[in-house]
Amino acid sequence: MTNNDIFKKLRVALQLRDDEIVKILELVDFRISKSELGAFFRKEDHPNYKECGDQILRNFLNGLVIHMRGPMPKKVEKGKPKNEN
Repeated sequence: MTNNDIFKKLRVALQLRDDEIVKILELVDFRISKSELGAFFRKEDHPNYKECGDQILRNFLNGLVIHMRGPMPKKVEKGKPKNEN
């Protein structure tokens, strides 16, 4: 199964439109246009087909986590004493 297949299946399963996927990718500071994104969802024999690389799928999955769960809360450091004078 290729990255394109995984991306397509996630898009269908989560009922995501192209503009939603663009916004999800922007959550991880990854910019892509709708036309570039559409190239991943074409058939392999189409002249405008583009192979989805690992980086794009990884960024989509990271953005999807933020989209579904919300941003990760900031960590508070424990164990450090406060500066008392």
